[in-house]
Order: sequence, then C-alpha cells, then structure tokens
Amino acid sequence: MSRFQFVKSSFSSTTNNTDCVEVATNVAGTVAVRDSKWDGGPVVELSDAAWAVFLGAARSRTAR
Repeated sequence: MSRFQFVKSSFSSTTNNTDCVEVATNVAGTVAVRDSKWDGGPVVELSDAAWAVFLGAARSRTAR
C-alpha cells in the first residue's frame, strides 16, 4: 500500500481523461506526483521547496 494519498489535480482534464495528474501532500515535507492513468507506475517525489519552484515556473509560463 502506498504511503501517499493521491487526489486528482483540479487542473486535470475531466472530459477526455488523457491529461491527468494526481498529487499527494499527506507526507510532511514531500509532494508526490503521478499519472492518474497509471496508478501503479512511477511516482515523482519533490520537497515542498522544489514543488514551490516548479509551480512558480509553471504559473509564470501560463501567464505569458
């Protein structure tokens, strides 16, 4: 059983279910991300600081 409790991102597509990610924040100091179509697949684990940098970069690219 995974130690992470994943939830689907609110930004994931709900109509075609092809671009979905799940995020888990239940483990202190860690944010885990996985492809919702492959729940047994790889999980990317990031520190809270690395996640904040990633989100900042993603937001700045979408704001252009």
